[in-house]
Amino acid sequence: MANEAKKEQYKIHSTDVMKKIMGEYFLSLETGKKKIAWCTSVGPAELLRSFGFEVYFPENHGALLGATRTAMDYIPEAIKCGYSGHVCSYTTADIGSYLKKETPLQKHYGMKGAPKPDIIAYNTNQCREVEDWFTYFADEFKCPIVGIQPPRHLDEITQDEIDLVVKQFKKMIPVCEQVSGNKFDLDKFKEVVKLSKEATLLWQKVLKTSTAMNAPLSFFDGTIHMGPIVVLRGTQVAKDYYTGLLKELEENVKNNIGFLPQAKVRIFWEGMPIWGKLRMFSDLFNANNAAVVASTYCSSWVFDKFDENNPWESTAKAYTEIFINRSEKAKMKMLAEWFKEFQIDGVVFHDSKTCFNNSNAKFGMPQRLQEMTGVPGLIIEGDLCDLRFFSEGQSITKIETFLEQLEENKVLS
Repeated sequence: MANEAKKEQYKIHSTDVMKKIMGEYFLSLETGKKKIAWCTSVGPAELLRSFGFEVYFPENHGALLGATRTAMDYIPEAIKCGYSGHVCSYTTADIGSYLKKETPLQKHYGMKGAPKPDIIAYNTNQCREVEDWFTYFADEFKCPIVGIQPPRHLDEITQDEIDLVVKQFKKMIPVCEQVSGNKFDLDKFKEVVKLSKEATLLWQKVLKTSTAMNAPLSFFDGTIHMGPIVVLRGTQVAKDYYTGLLKELEENVKNNIGFLPQAKVRIFWEGMPIWGKLRMFSDLFNANNAAVVASTYCSSWVFDKFDENNPWESTAKAYTEIFINRSEKAKMKMLAEWFKEFQIDGVVFHDSKTCFNNSNAKFGMPQRLQEMTGVPGLIIEGDLCDLRFFSEGQSITKIETFLEQLEENKVLS
């Protein structure tokens, strides 16, 4: 009971601020003061903001559909239109939501629905599915669509790749000028990149507070507090929010206050969240004294190569070198470094059934990574939104057994 009381007492107070600014962001999409650009979550948001667009991220909406467990109401609508139930459930849930003219945005933020785009931009650095997804809506709304298609699955990012992506970024300019009515302003672009850099470096520091043995931020907390770095990067609002959150978490570290002080093992989450089961997983790991302190997912919005003095090349490099766009060799190196930095005892791989591109357990990586690092892994099957692919009972049994083995191994060592 004492442990339960401690868990109830721990609260990240910045959460209230985050909820407020996220609400203000969504409501701003309906004011009509700015034209609307849709953008992929790791797409050219800085360039779009420099033209004065308000930027909307359909993947954020997909996560909301998953977290509210409404995705299952909408996925069948997309399947009726010929979309496979085995492709990205963000895509099928989002399209289905549009077809049914229903969205959690109505209930949670008082919006009429997803905002109508004036322009749509995507980057296939994460997957090719975003091109199909966004093209569907470009056809529906009869608006311009621009795409960035960088080389993928790279060991290293060379100048050749950077130059290719820069050229594609610059090809967006005439379309953005025409739709926005504003000429491209290099100084404005630099200003937005600077704000993005400052916010993303603060977000990186936020995540690194959990290198402390009494970690103040769990992976599950991170999936909530990452909201502003996804939808508001390039703004002063995001920078200010992470300044405050970092201050709170650093104070917690200084005072030895964490979300699970009795943790016996430290876990790394690899892959997408299972959005509709975040609370269940958080409670499960906490009840078993296992602190999930780091992930590949939350680190996906750390763009530490941004440089306002070299905005084109730095944004091209930052968006091309993201984890999901790298070779297995590069991914394993990054994972090994994270395991060491966060003192990881075990890693949980989420094999997401409709997100093939962000599932790294299909070709033997867990076994090779354990041989390389000594960190044992567990694979659980599920999905980001489609809970038909998830067995709660089976997953609980596997996780509890895995955690028991990790504890025994620590005692024996």
